[in-house]
Amino acid sequence: MLPFLQLLIQDFKPSLLFSSIFLLVFLKFFFRSRKQNLKLPPSPPKLPIIGNLHQLGDMPHLCLQGLAKKYGSIIYLQLGEIPTVIVSSARLAEEVMKTHDHALSSRPQLFSAKHLFYGCQDIAFAPYGAYWRKIRKISMVELLSVKQVQSYSFVREEEVTRLVNRIAESCPCTISLTKVLHLYANAVVCRVSLGRDFSEGGDYDRHGFEKMLDDYQELLGGFSLGDFFPSMEFMHSLTGMKSKLMETFHRFDRFFDQVIDEHLNQSAREQKEHKDIVDVLLDIKNKGSAEINLTMDNVKAVILDMFAAGTDTTFITLDWGMTELIMNPKVMAKAQAEVRSIVGDRKMVLESDLAQLYYLKAVIKEIFRLHPAVPVLVPRESMQDVTIDGYDIPAKTRIFVNAWAIGRDPESWGNPETFDPERFMGSSIDFKGLDFELIPFGAGRRICPGMTFGTATVELALAQLLHSFDWELPPGVRTGDLDLTEVFGISMHKKSELIVVAKPWFP
Repeated sequence: MLPFLQLLIQDFKPSLLFSSIFLLVFLKFFFRSRKQNLKLPPSPPKLPIIGNLHQLGDMPHLCLQGLAKKYGSIIYLQLGEIPTVIVSSARLAEEVMKTHDHALSSRPQLFSAKHLFYGCQDIAFAPYGAYWRKIRKISMVELLSVKQVQSYSFVREEEVTRLVNRIAESCPCTISLTKVLHLYANAVVCRVSLGRDFSEGGDYDRHGFEKMLDDYQELLGGFSLGDFFPSMEFMHSLTGMKSKLMETFHRFDRFFDQVIDEHLNQSAREQKEHKDIVDVLLDIKNKGSAEINLTMDNVKAVILDMFAAGTDTTFITLDWGMTELIMNPKVMAKAQAEVRSIVGDRKMVLESDLAQLYYLKAVIKEIFRLHPAVPVLVPRESMQDVTIDGYDIPAKTRIFVNAWAIGRDPESWGNPETFDPERFMGSSIDFKGLDFELIPFGAGRRICPGMTFGTATVELALAQLLHSFDWELPPGVRTGDLDLTEVFGISMHKKSELIVVAKPWFP
C-alpha cells in the first residue's frame, strides 16, 4: 500500500469495512488514472459493461478487418473485462511475434482450453514457462522433427492411395470431396498419432469423430462470451457451454483412455514395426527425466493437440484448395500439367517428386494466404508492459493477430482478393515464420510445431488429386453457385460440402 494512504487510514481510524471500501475506491481511481495516462492504440466507441464485444459479430475475422480499415492496423478493444489489442498488418505482426516475442509469448487461460486440455497442459494453450518450454522441446525433437515427419512418409503414401481408390469408386457419379478429404486427414493423423486407422469397420462414425472435431473447433473459437468476463464464470453454465464442453471433454478422454490401454499392452507394442506419437510419449513418461516427469494427463493433452488440430487444419486446407482450383480452371490446368510432367506414367506421386513441383507449392502458399485454417491466431497474453508502434500495451493484455486480414492486406499484396499463385513464382516469401505477410502457422516461439507435418500431408494429397483425376462440378452447377460461407471457430471450414465429379486420368 502507498505510504500516504497508510497514514491517512491511521489518522481516521475507520472500521475495517470502511477501510476496505475506501481502499477499493482508491485503487479503482488509481488504476483508472494510470490507464488514462497510457497512450493506448485507437479504439472504437464502446458500450457500458460489454465494451466492444458487440462489434465482433458472427465472423470476428471479418469484423476485425473492418475495424482495422477504419481505425488502423493496431486497435484497442475492451472486450468485457479483458483489455485486448488486435493487430492486422505484417509490420505490426512482426513487432508482436519477433520484436516483443518473449514478452508476448504467454497464453490467456481460456475457459474452454482449461477444460479440454487438462488445465492447459498441451503445447498450444499452455502458459509460457518451464513446463511449456519442456513440452515444446519434446514435440520439436521427439515427435515432429523433420526426421520424424519423413519417417511417417509411408503412412501418407498409403492413405493417399486409399483416397484415390475412394474417389475412383464413385466415378462417374458425384462425390462429396469434402467427406473423403476429411477421412484422409483423419486417417493420416490417427495412424501417426494413435497407431491405427479409426475409419475402418465404421470406427470413424462409431466414435463420432466428425462431431467431436466440429465441437472442438467451435468451443475453442476464442470469442466465447464467458471468456471475457472471468469474474462471471457462471455464465458458461447459463449458456449451456459448460455442459457441451464437459461432454466433448469426456468423449475425448474416454477415447484416449482406450487408445492408451491398447498401447500399454506390451505384447502388442513388441509387434509394432513403427512407433507412433503415443508410443513415444509413453516411453518418455515411463523413463522420466531430470527435465520433466510427464503425467498421463500431460500425455492426453498433447495427444489432443496432435489429433484434433492436425486433422482439422489439414482437411480445411485441402477442402479450400480444391474449391479454389475448381473455381479457377486455368490455375488447375497449369498445376495438373506440372504434376503430370514430373510424375509421368506412374500412377502414384512420390514424396520425392514434391521438391520439383514449384507451381504446386505456389498454389499451396496462395491457399494459406487466402484461407488460413486458423484465421485469428491463438491469442497471446503480454507478460510485461511493451510499446508497439508507439502505443503502450500493458501487461495482462490479450493480443490477437488477424492472419486472415494480413493475407488480404493491400499494403502487402496486389489484387489481394484474387486467387493467383503466380504471385509466389520467383518470390522468396514463405510461410515458415520469417515473412510476416504470410503467417498461417504463426511465428516466433509460438509457431505451430506441426507445420512440417501438416505441409507434407497437404502437398502429397493435392499433387495426387491433380495427377489422378480431372475435376468438374455436377451438371448444371456453375462456380458462382458454390456456397463459400465460412463457419468460424478456432479453425474455419466451409459450411457446405464440395460436391464434384471426378474423371480418372488413367484408363
